[in-house]
Amino acid sequence: MGLHPLEFSECYLDSPSFREKIKAHEAELEKTNRFIKELYKDGKNLINATKQLGMAQRKFAQCLGEFQFEYIGDAKTDDERCIDESLQEFSSFLKNLEDQRELMMRNITETLMKPLEKFRKDHLGTVRAERKKYEKETEKYYSSLEKLLNMSAKKKEPQLQEADIQVETMRQHFQEESLDYVCKLQEIQERKKFECVEPMLAFFQTVFTFYHQGFELAKDFDHYKRALQINIQNTRSRFEGARSEVYELMKRIREAPQDYRQTSAISCEGYLYVQEKRPPPFGSSWVKRYCTFVKEQKILHMVTFDHRSGGRSGETESVTLKSCLRKTTDMLDRRFCLELDITDRPGTALTVQALSEGDHKFWMQAMGGKEPIGHYLGRTCSKERGIDAQLDELGLNFVKNSISAIETRGINDQGLYRVVGVSSKVQKLLSLMIDEKTSEVDLSTSEDWDVKTITSALKLYLRSLPEPLMTYGLYKEFISPAKGGSPESRIQAVHCLVHKLPERNRQVLGLFMKHLANVAAHSKQNLMTVANLGVVFGPTLMRPQEETVAAIMDLKFQNIVVEILIEHHEKIFADAPESCLLSPAAPVFCAPTRQSKKLNRQNRPLAVYNPQALDIQTVCDTSNLATDETSMGSNESVSSQSSSTSVPEMVLERSDHVPLSASLSSGSNSRASTAAATWLGDGQHAATPDKEKPQESSRKAKAVYPCEAEHDSELSFQVGAIFSAVTQSREPGWLEGELEGKRGLIPENYVEML
Repeated sequence: MGLHPLEFSECYLDSPSFREKIKAHEAELEKTNRFIKELYKDGKNLINATKQLGMAQRKFAQCLGEFQFEYIGDAKTDDERCIDESLQEFSSFLKNLEDQRELMMRNITETLMKPLEKFRKDHLGTVRAERKKYEKETEKYYSSLEKLLNMSAKKKEPQLQEADIQVETMRQHFQEESLDYVCKLQEIQERKKFECVEPMLAFFQTVFTFYHQGFELAKDFDHYKRALQINIQNTRSRFEGARSEVYELMKRIREAPQDYRQTSAISCEGYLYVQEKRPPPFGSSWVKRYCTFVKEQKILHMVTFDHRSGGRSGETESVTLKSCLRKTTDMLDRRFCLELDITDRPGTALTVQALSEGDHKFWMQAMGGKEPIGHYLGRTCSKERGIDAQLDELGLNFVKNSISAIETRGINDQGLYRVVGVSSKVQKLLSLMIDEKTSEVDLSTSEDWDVKTITSALKLYLRSLPEPLMTYGLYKEFISPAKGGSPESRIQAVHCLVHKLPERNRQVLGLFMKHLANVAAHSKQNLMTVANLGVVFGPTLMRPQEETVAAIMDLKFQNIVVEILIEHHEKIFADAPESCLLSPAAPVFCAPTRQSKKLNRQNRPLAVYNPQALDIQTVCDTSNLATDETSMGSNESVSSQSSSTSVPEMVLERSDHVPLSASLSSGSNSRASTAAATWLGDGQHAATPDKEKPQESSRKAKAVYPCEAEHDSELSFQVGAIFSAVTQSREPGWLEGELEGKRGLIPENYVEML
C-alpha cells in the first residue's frame, strides 16, 4: 500500500489518523527534497571534477538506483510503473558508460541541474512554507476553541456571541488553510513523478551527443526513450485531468463542508471534550478526545490526542452507551454538553462537550438523544444540468445519429471530442434529440449544428444517464484488472465483464467503442489517439458512486479500461468468452427504472407455472432472460430451459381476454392441466404462494437501493433493509418477501440475495 489519499472531508474532522497521513506525505516530500539536493550536488561534481569522473558517476548512478517513487492509492498504472523503473534503467546505463570510460559530461546545467533545483525551490520549498502556516493556524484555532469552551455560560449573550464569531472565523481560517495544504501536498506528490524524471531524460540525451559511440548508443536507447516519453506524457495528462477533478471536488466541499462529513449508518466520529473527575481537592478537568460511536453496538471509542504534541496519549477507551441526555447550562456551566449513561459503569454518568451547536445536534441524533434533530448523512446526486437522459430507444437513436454525423462530417477534425461546443447550444441540442416530438433531426445533413456541438452533446448525454454506461455495480471489477496483470489477462477480464453488463448498456457501449476505434484510426489527421480518447471518455463511461480523492486517483485506471475496449472492441463485443459462459454472471446492482413504471399496469403479464418444477435459481435465470423484452414491452413469448430438469415454457400474452398458459415438457401434462389463469385488477400483482415453495422460506435479501411503493401490494424500504422468507414472484422482475411483519412485492433489481 502506498501513501493514503488525503480526503478533503477529513480536513473538517482533523482526526488522528488524518494527521498521521499528513505526516507520511510530509516525510515522503522531505525524502524527495533530500534526493534532489543530493542529485544536484552529485551533478556539480560531474561537471567540476572530471578527474574523479568515475567515482562521481558511480555515486550518481547509485543515487538514482536506490530511489523509488511512492504513489497514492493501492496500485500503479503501467506508465507510473515504467516511470518508477526508469530510475533503475538510468542507473544501469550510467554504470555501462563508466565501464567504457567514454562518458562526456557537458551542457547538463540547463537540461538537468536548473529544472531540478527550480522544482525543489518552487514546489518543495512552498510546501514547507504552507506547513508552517498550517501549524500556526492549528495552534491559533485550538487555543481559541479551548478558551471559548472554558467561558462561563452566565456571561452576557453579546459576549458569548462575539466569542462564537471569533472562534468561527478562526475555524474557517484553519479549515481553509487545511484544505489548501492537503491539496498542495497531493499535487506535489503527483507532480514530482514527471518533474524529476523529465530533466534526467534530457540529461541522457545530452550525454549521447558527446559520447564517442553516441550514435549507436542513442539508437539502442531510442525505443526505451520513446516509450518513456509516452509514459511521462500519459502521466502528465492524467495528472492534469485528476487535478481539475480534485480542485472541483475541493470547491464543492468548501461550499458545503457539512454535506461531506464522513458518517454512515454504522458509525460517526469527531472530537468531544470529556469531563474527567479527579480526587479532592483537584476537582475535574476536560480532556479533548477523538471519539468514534458505533451505532449498532452503541459503543463509544475514545482516544486522547493533542494536536500540539502531534500524537496520541494513552490507549483507546471503549464504553457502551445506555442513553444520552442533553445537559442544560442550569446543570453545568458549559455549553453544548451531553450526559451519557454508561452500562459499563452502573450509576455513573459520563459528561462530554461538543465543539459547537451544530456538532451538539449531530451527536444528539447519532447517540439517540431525547431531542432528535435530523442531520445530513449523504448527498443526493441530481441529474446533470436538469437533463432527463435515459438509456432508452430515443437515447440509442441519438447515439447512432451523432456517430453517423461525426463520421460523415468531422472524422478528421483536429481535437475531435476535446474541443467543446458552446454550453447553451449543447444543452439545447441534447434536449431536442431526447424529446420524442423533436428527435427526428438528421444530424448528418443538418447545417444547424456543428461537429463540436454534436460531440459535446453526445458526451453530455453519456454523463447525464442515471448511472454510467458501465454501471456502478461493475466499477470496481472493471478497475481491478487495469491495476495489474499481463495484457492478455486484462483483455480477458474486461471481455468477461462487458458481458455482465445489461444488454442495452452493452449494445450502446459496443456501438460507441466501434466509433472511437474509427476515430483513433484517423489520429494522424484528428490527433486523437487511443490514449487521448481514453483520457476523454474514462470518467464519462465509468465512475464510482462516491466522490472522493481516492476515486479521482483511479481516473488513470479508467483510461486504461477504455483504451482496452477501443483497441479490442471487435473481440470484446462479439460472443462472451467460454470461461464466462460456464459461470453465472455476478449480480450487477444498478439502479434501473422500476419495471412497474415501464409497463401498463392493466396489461402486466402473469406467468402461470407449476412451482414444484422450478427452483429459485431457475426462476431467476428465466426472469433475467425475460427482463429486457419485458422492459421494452415485447409481445413475444419468453422461454427458459434448464440443463438438469424439465422446465415449463412460460407464454406471456398481453391480451386482456386471452388467458395465460404454461406448457410443460414431456411427463408434466398432468400438472399443466391443473394450472389455472390468474386475473387481478388494475395495479395488482400475481405472487407465488408461500406453500408452493417451502425450500425458499428461509431465503433472505438486502436492499441496495431505496424504494417507495406504488401500490398496496408493494413494500416501501430504505437501503440496508433485510427481507425474510423471500420467494420468486410469478411476475417477471419481482420478488415476494416480508419486512417488519408485512409481506409484499419487491423489485428484484433493487435487492441482493443473502
